[in-house]
Amino acid sequence: MIAEPVKQTAQTELIRHKFTANEYLRMAEVGLLRKDDSVELIWGEIVEMSPINVPHALCVNRLNTQLSAILAGRAIVSVQNPIQLDEYSLPQPDVALWKPPSDEYYNRLAGPLEVLLVIEVADSSIRYDRKDKARLYGTAGIADYWIVNLSERRIEVYREPQPDGYRTTTRYAPGETISPLAFPDVALNVDEVLGK
Repeated sequence: MIAEPVKQTAQTELIRHKFTANEYLRMAEVGLLRKDDSVELIWGEIVEMSPINVPHALCVNRLNTQLSAILAGRAIVSVQNPIQLDEYSLPQPDVALWKPPSDEYYNRLAGPLEVLLVIEVADSSIRYDRKDKARLYGTAGIADYWIVNLSERRIEVYREPQPDGYRTTTRYAPGETISPLAFPDVALNVDEVLGK
């Protein structure tokens, strides 16, 4: 066998198509994306979401129950529904609080000005939620972003959004209480959110 030098070829740059939110929604309407597809639109790319395991599902249910009871009439508790951050991003946070009234959203999703709080429940997705999702939500100006970190049993609160994420992070442990930025009079017990 005779080894030959590798010939240099002209480099070509891959061109990626960024999908808009309207294109993404249209794909769902015509059946290119099915209801059981676990995907979301992030910066124009269709991204597969992490599977939901039992602890994750139970935590989302606890958050929904607690926030719905405490904030009845003061906020819309939106569970695993998309929010439209810009022309190219439709993430589906586990829980989001939208400004009321609900008839305000007759033919559109809540955007950054109407989203009061975004919560992601993380186990296997913790690195993605801390890095990419924090940058996504911070860039969009979401003032209050929480990660319920199931594996480390704490809640991470990201505030003071900026173009590359958030300026401050505060961690809350079991035994402590936490309040949404938009509702300082509301206190959630970290133990009750995390579960036993």
